[in-house]
Parts: sequence; structure tokens; C-alpha cells
Amino acid sequence: MGRFHRHDDGTVHSHDHDHDHEDVHSHDHDHDGQAHSHPHDHADGEGHDHAHDEALAELIGDHSGYQTGRERIEVLEDIYAENDRLAERNRRAFDAAGVHVVNLMSSPGSGKTTLLQRTLAQLQGKVRVGVIEGDIETPLDAERLGGLGAQISLLNTGNGFGGECHLDAPMIARALRDLDLDTLDLVLIENVGNLVCPAEFEVGEHAKAMVYAITEGEDKPLKYPVMFRSVEAVCINKMDLAPYLDFDMDLFRKNLTAVNPLARVFELSARTGEGVEAWIEWLSSRTAKPVG
Repeated sequence: MGRFHRHDDGTVHSHDHDHDHEDVHSHDHDHDGQAHSHPHDHADGEGHDHAHDEALAELIGDHSGYQTGRERIEVLEDIYAENDRLAERNRRAFDAAGVHVVNLMSSPGSGKTTLLQRTLAQLQGKVRVGVIEGDIETPLDAERLGGLGAQISLLNTGNGFGGECHLDAPMIARALRDLDLDTLDLVLIENVGNLVCPAEFEVGEHAKAMVYAITEGEDKPLKYPVMFRSVEAVCINKMDLAPYLDFDMDLFRKNLTAVNPLARVFELSARTGEGVEAWIEWLSSRTAKPVG
């Protein structure tokens, strides 16, 4: 079965493999109420049972739609091309309003929302901030960000966008209806918690950043390189838990450097506020209006 993915340069292709083997397996069927099988050969001389295959297919369902042919690749390329076109339109709207936009990504539970609460509290009265709060369902995170002086636009992907596990450019265009860009200096996008898909979709942002919790281990930059390679900044969160964990910071930084040697790294605790100031200073360097 072929599978597809998108490279950093925007190209989409599939990896196909052939079952060019000579194994022996059998087809089970009935004649006059009696079951028997006919074995036949594959190139590697091994066998398997179609009855087992059919039972497995019944268990996991029909996945034939995931087979990747030329037509499927062309459709995917069209989807990405349309997304990139709308992302550029979003970017023009941001630039016209003089607004800087940061797309904040992470896995679920890393502490994005808690870090945003700290961020908004420190920026309140200093920088005019808008937040696009992305989630599959519920307004829970958007409600946590209320009362901190920011404009909040909630976007649930389960409401008209098929419950997608990421935000894309059309979704951001929809969310912008609830923000007054001309009255803002900075927009922070809290993407759906996921270490895969959000990194593959441009939304018109000026920079990508991510929150990473030390509870996730040291190996994730190697397992999810597209995400870590796409960002300009990594906030290593939950440092207040370091005394209770065996997290190896040196190993994590080595793995991160292997895929993204240019990423800025901030060690912080969104819960206690320790180290958050450096993150705020980085945001200040990205905005036209100084944060202070």
C-alpha cells in the first residue's frame, strides 16, 4: 500500500512497495457444504491463510481508500495548493493591519493554554493581543483565556470542518471574522494539540513556535522531525517537575539540534512563571510594538 506525505519544500509523494514474494497460501471455500482449501504459491515459498486475512479485514474495517495512486496524489497537491493560496491571503491581511502572527503548536497536555494565560497576563495593557483558539470540540480553553484583555476567536474544527486534528488556512480565514485586526498588534494561534498535522499546513503566520513538556521524553524531535523542524522557537515546559523526573535535557537538546539547529529554546514553567520572561522577550522581538 502506498502512503503519502508532504516534504518541507511542499512536494507530495507516496512510498509504494510490492509484494513480490512466492509464498504458499490457501483459499478456503465450500463445495456441497464441505470446506476445503486450494494452496497456491508465492515467490518466497511462504504461506498465509486468506481466512485469517478476511477475519482481520472484518476486525479493522476496509482501509482500501488509503491506497495512494496518481489521482490521490494530484488531489492532495490541489488541497495543499489551495491551502497555501488562502494562507498567503491571510498573510496579506495580517501585514495590511500591521499585526504579527505566531502559530503555537504542541501535543495535547503540554501546557499551551497555561503558557498563553501567563503570556496574556504579562502583555495585558502593553500589547493588543488577539487569540485564535483551536480545538476539535468545547470552548474550555477559550474560556480559560477570557478576562485577560485579549480578543478571543474560538474555532472548533468539529463545527463545520470535519473534526480535523489541525488548523488550516481556510479555518483561520473563518476565525478572523471574530477579530478586529486593525486594533491588534499580535495574534497568537493556539493550534489543535497534535505533533504531526499542524506543522504541515501554512495558515499565514509569520512564525511557528511550539510548547514541549519534559514529561514527553527526549526522543520526540527524532520521532516527529517535521514539527520540530518547522518552528523557530521551542518552549520546554513543566521545568518545575524536573526534580521528580529523569528527563535528560542534554539529550533532548542534542536531538533537537539534529533536526533544527537554529531553534530558540526557552526552559520554563508555565505553572510557576519561571523562565516565561525570556519567551515574552522573544515575542517582543517579533512584534512591531515593543513588549514592556
